[in-house]
Amino acid sequence: MKPPCRDRLSCRGVFLLLVSLVSFSGCGEKSPATAIPAISVAPAPAASTATVPAYSYQVVGTFPHDRAAFTQGLIYLKGVLFETTGLVGASSLRKVELQTGRVLQKSSLPPPYFGEGMTVLGDKIYQVTWQNQKGFVFNLSTFEQEKEFSYTGEGWGLTTDGHALILSDGTNVLRFLDPVSFKLLRSIAVFDRGQPVRNLNELEFIKGEIYANVWQTNTVIRVDPANGALLGVIDFTGLLTPDDYRGGRPDVLNGIAYDAAGDRLFVTGKNWPKLFEVQLQPK
Repeated sequence: MKPPCRDRLSCRGVFLLLVSLVSFSGCGEKSPATAIPAISVAPAPAASTATVPAYSYQVVGTFPHDRAAFTQGLIYLKGVLFETTGLVGASSLRKVELQTGRVLQKSSLPPPYFGEGMTVLGDKIYQVTWQNQKGFVFNLSTFEQEKEFSYTGEGWGLTTDGHALILSDGTNVLRFLDPVSFKLLRSIAVFDRGQPVRNLNELEFIKGEIYANVWQTNTVIRVDPANGALLGVIDFTGLLTPDDYRGGRPDVLNGIAYDAAGDRLFVTGKNWPKLFEVQLQPK
């Protein structure tokens, strides 16, 4: 999420994993999202003292990534990546060659829009914007804009379970939207031992779970889409090395993509020079 940190290196500090992930302002130029108007949310699972599974990772592949890409949304589809980038005047929708990082196709989002997360459902690309309360639907092949849609509050991340669009807004609430009418179908709230897990950002639906990046941390959480229960916490600390900071200033972790056919997981970050294929390892 959002505008670059004033001190980007400090944003890469290690955050405790099963943190009592309460709201914090961090080092960004904006505060975490304010609460959206009251909506009906599925009851949170009862607070549990059970240990949530924790994971580290092993890097199994490294690919080039455009340092100029302030990554917001990331999808792997049929051998290529689809990526959205943010910042006003630099927001774009891209089709990217995985092996080289080369941009194969691009459509820019004009000011005043600050592009955010995206997902693909059928032959449509859906993208949201940060504070404009407006999303866009593009043709998957041509990138031509086909329609607009509206929602309340902010737009951060977007994914799909194959039926509904799943929207994050910087709070601990995930909203499920009808992909045709864009009406709210239901919502879930994510808690860790009774504490709300805020700053949910980039999303990916993987094997029946929602993977959510926690903004300004190296943490990705795994969420039960039925009730918001926390299923796992992944620590991606250490993906970048000091050499990766030469010639650029990488920002925070953001960008999750999954190759269902090959069972491959990819992660990257805003203005990162690399995209990583990783395998999760229980701690």
